[in-house]
Amino acid sequence: MFSIFTIILYILAVGLLIFSFLKDRKKTKMALKKAWKAFENILPQFLSILIIIGIMLAVLSPEIISKIIGQQSGWIGMVIASIIGSITLIPGFVAFPLASALLKSGAGILQTAVFVSTLMMVGIVTMPVEIKYFGKKATILRNTLAFIFSFVIAIVMGVVIK
Repeated sequence: MFSIFTIILYILAVGLLIFSFLKDRKKTKMALKKAWKAFENILPQFLSILIIIGIMLAVLSPEIISKIIGQQSGWIGMVIASIIGSITLIPGFVAFPLASALLKSGAGILQTAVFVSTLMMVGIVTMPVEIKYFGKKATILRNTLAFIFSFVIAIVMGVVIK
């Protein structure tokens, strides 16, 4: 169920928490309270995204996913995945499990890589805020370069993983 690496990380985290608690109980308790507040703030978004992913994977059969963004979909599948990734706003801690689920359901490596890359780097939904702080030219340039670079990343991933 758990890999040895995961077990080591849990042991390390608990050990460091105990060390912190022994060193300064007050600061450790304060840090744990802040962490719990952050968890409470993220939880509604996380649950709604998990529900959306669950519904999406229930509605879209592996055959449909494979047909749309499967390995045989080629460049068209990559473009579809990149557009979906560019307009979707999902945090990284949900994007990677989603990518795993897509791969298990028949999505291609290149298509999944470009999806995750555009998801993380291109922000169509966040463009108005970005334009406000960085300007229109910088925002369009950054998003365009990120979109192009997502394809480069996908191709490199395809070569490395295959």
